[in-house]
Amino acid sequence: MTKKIRTESRLHPASKFHGRYDLVKLQEVCPELSEFVFVNDYNKETVNFHDPKAVTMLNKALLIFHYEVNKWEMPENYLCPPIPGRADYIYYIAELLGANNYKKIPKITCLDIGVGASCIYPIIGNKEYDWNFIGSDIDEVALESAQEILDNNETIKEKTELRLQDDLHSIFKGVINPGDKIDMTICNPPFHSSAEEASASSRKKIKNLTNHRNKDTTLNFGGKSNELWTEGGEVAFIKKMIKESKAVSGHCYFFSTLVSRKENLRELYTALKEEKAFYVKTLPMGQGNKVSRIVVWTFLDFDEQEKWKKDNWNK
Repeated sequence: MTKKIRTESRLHPASKFHGRYDLVKLQEVCPELSEFVFVNDYNKETVNFHDPKAVTMLNKALLIFHYEVNKWEMPENYLCPPIPGRADYIYYIAELLGANNYKKIPKITCLDIGVGASCIYPIIGNKEYDWNFIGSDIDEVALESAQEILDNNETIKEKTELRLQDDLHSIFKGVINPGDKIDMTICNPPFHSSAEEASASSRKKIKNLTNHRNKDTTLNFGGKSNELWTEGGEVAFIKKMIKESKAVSGHCYFFSTLVSRKENLRELYTALKEEKAFYVKTLPMGQGNKVSRIVVWTFLDFDEQEKWKKDNWNK
């Protein structure tokens, strides 16, 4: 009998993760996952979703099964992202860029701001659409981990370049080079404004998962401070991104970022208007009880967009 984990969602139609995780098949491709599988009170096999090690191992199994990733390891305490949500970001962006049936799309170069130790977006974007990636990060250890993943997965390595952002006060400056032509930038900004806020969010998440209070919390997806919080929270980070994006608008077709908090949208729309973005679009997305959205913008007018496609996509 096949046993699966239910993952009810509002995922993109192209997602590989509708329905339930097939634990039997996942354990076949990744036997180490078996250590973290147990039978819950409803007599269903599952994993402990507030255990970072269990989540990491589940991710490893999903990457092997769905994306044929040969080896994927991460250093402890770094952010281990939920793969279905990250894949959805790629699907929505692909659709926006003109994917037909989510497969027929020109070769795209994508800049991942904060590629992280998991290198998750280059893996998914390359395996699904054969995209090229530039991955930037301020954390040298995270980049070393991402590079090791690339070194063990040759097809992704050939199409991915990692760049260190050594200016902690900049996002695009120092990462985008003069000759770069980038079709889309993506980003998972730090959501919280302080370590205390991040910890409180984790306690709430664990309480929802387990129905128990726990003062000694561990983020179920891990995460270093620069991945989880920044001064001013996500709205300050994204406003900085918007302001900087104007200066590199000639190098990028579209910019985008996740926005976790709906109440931040008005302030971000105002910032985009002040910087005279030509086009702004919000793409709703969600998984289970979690609702999020992607905000996309460009400074290119319609004629410039057509010229970009002709020059960069029709070669």
